[in-house]
Amino acid sequence: MGKLRVIGIGPGSIENMSLRALKAIENSDVIVGYNKYIDMIKDLVEGKEVYSTGMMGEEDRCKEALELSKDKNVALISTGDSGIYGMAGLILELRKDEEVEVIPGITASSSAGSVVGAPLMHDNCNISLSDLMTPYEDIKKRVKLAAEGDFVISLYNPKSKGRNKYLMECIDIIRGFRKDSTPVAVVRNALRDDQNYTLSQIKDFDDSTVDMMSIVIVGNSKSYLKNGYFITPRGYASKKRDVSRR
Repeated sequence: MGKLRVIGIGPGSIENMSLRALKAIENSDVIVGYNKYIDMIKDLVEGKEVYSTGMMGEEDRCKEALELSKDKNVALISTGDSGIYGMAGLILELRKDEEVEVIPGITASSSAGSVVGAPLMHDNCNISLSDLMTPYEDIKKRVKLAAEGDFVISLYNPKSKGRNKYLMECIDIIRGFRKDSTPVAVVRNALRDDQNYTLSQIKDFDDSTVDMMSIVIVGNSKSYLKNGYFITPRGYASKKRDVSRR
């Protein structure tokens, strides 16, 4: 009997992949994934059976991975974390009696956060602006509530050719709960080749460089920029001051 491992490969570079994920891929007979993801780890799949599909073939990939895992060791790969906008949920929905193991990876907000400093040091959330799976009205509601709750907000899938207005509409929603100096980071290709980023204040935010390879991180009410870094304080300094007064 085989086994299916649903693997988050992180940003896509081998050096940013967990040792557990690396070993799972090496020990698999079959690699299943989106064409571009397979290409990212091409050095690891030589000599293995490969099943790949295009962008909209998620359900077909999952069904094929489950079928193959009945008598082979299969790795179904996703970038980032397999359980955050990855394939883990769909696999478990479709699973019957196949053996499945979920292996986590570095998600995009963590990758992007490391590039610009420490923006995720306090309570934070991820919200995808893609309306393929979620109605846009629900997305806007979540953005509003997250902004009202003073979460640091990481916006996944922020802007595509068919959704070129959603990002600025959501930034405008967040601005209703933030001061003008709130930092915003746009990180493109985080921890990959051609990585680049911009830091700005929310009042000056420009979405012209944002695309589907980007992630946008908006700070909370206490986030700030210092010496080129985006920082969200956890509160250690103020806690130390409070203790010293007692």
